[in-house]
Amino acid sequence: MKILLAGIACLCAAGASATTPTIQLDQLASNYYAYPYTSSPAPELTPSPKGYKPFHIEHYGRHGSRWHIGKSMYRTPVEILEIAERNGKLTPRGKEVLAQLRDIEVQSRGRDGELTPLGAAQHRGIARRMYANFPEVFADGSHVDAKSTVVIRCILSMDNELQELLAANPALEITSDASRSTMYYMNFTDTDTVAQNAAKLASDQLKEFQKKNRTEHKFIDKLVTDPKFAADSMNVGSLAWYLEKLSANAQSHYGMPHFYDLFDEDEIYNQWVNDNVSWFVRMGNSRLTDNLAAFSQRRLLRNMIESADTTLASPRTSANLRFGHEVCVLPLVVLMELDHYGDEINNLDEVTEKWKNYEIFPMASNVQVIFYRPEGSTDPADVLVKVLLNERETTLPVATAAAPYYKWSDLRDYYLKKLERVPD
Repeated sequence: MKILLAGIACLCAAGASATTPTIQLDQLASNYYAYPYTSSPAPELTPSPKGYKPFHIEHYGRHGSRWHIGKSMYRTPVEILEIAERNGKLTPRGKEVLAQLRDIEVQSRGRDGELTPLGAAQHRGIARRMYANFPEVFADGSHVDAKSTVVIRCILSMDNELQELLAANPALEITSDASRSTMYYMNFTDTDTVAQNAAKLASDQLKEFQKKNRTEHKFIDKLVTDPKFAADSMNVGSLAWYLEKLSANAQSHYGMPHFYDLFDEDEIYNQWVNDNVSWFVRMGNSRLTDNLAAFSQRRLLRNMIESADTTLASPRTSANLRFGHEVCVLPLVVLMELDHYGDEINNLDEVTEKWKNYEIFPMASNVQVIFYRPEGSTDPADVLVKVLLNERETTLPVATAAAPYYKWSDLRDYYLKKLERVPD
């Protein structure tokens, strides 16, 4: 823990406005972690094998940074602190925090779950780098087909990427859609009983883990002058949760205040540990969940394979781009066994060291499957692929002598065989 949080000693600063979150602290925001390559360089990529050129991309990406979902995220912490205000129990810092919360709540009105300007910038940057990395895929006349879930932040994320690609090459042929008719694979999560039932298998272990990892809410003394009043009259645990979530998502905005100065290292870290294990139980690979949780994205992976199949026999360059949510990106990465994220973990106490959710699904997270073939060839047997997770090259679950490049036929056969377990 001390290594992970070595950079956040500054949290002891007197006020939130004087505290600058470190990269490590931002990462502990889990799915609120803002995409890391908006203000820093993306990873360098391995050159194509000799004689091979990229010709197609299959992609699924999460929407960019957003406002919180639900009015209660902004209104409830105000209401809790107003209890202390009405009784004259706020410290000077408590008064300051309440004023900041009221201002944030006003700004949030009408913005429920919407894309932020930073979220738009994230996707424009991803599109610019995609074009620069694989210009052959986006040559004149290339067809870019984009689909989004019906959620507005995803549609706007798609729109920002497409506008950037079109600015780079106006000769692209672009089609786009956002339809409930494609939601069965674009956002197949909440109604999937296979994944839901799998997660229930480990619910008792998760509750036991979280019970062992409880956090004492010492922060309240910085906000309220009377600890007994706070304990008797205020929902301190709920207030801690809201302040931590608002702080976590502050990085999705330009200039949004946070409240990390209220919490010590253990409080912040323990919140992430519990969050990380909870995400793993719902979407990771474990015998505790009968190794089924990630199969929520079986339809998405199958769609990506089928879409690629229709492209490989054509000499035309193209890209199929999809825009959705982290609840799809995370299990998709596990299902595809990118790097070590599909490894089986059967002891929840080991998850923290072996599996870190923020590496997989920050805001604007994305999976890019890049297809290569020798110039002039349309033989599917010649096709190689590499897969990028958040623009970083990954290892894949089949053998190769030329990583990060793999034979598409080997990978395709591996995935189709795996998907036979849950054919729906």
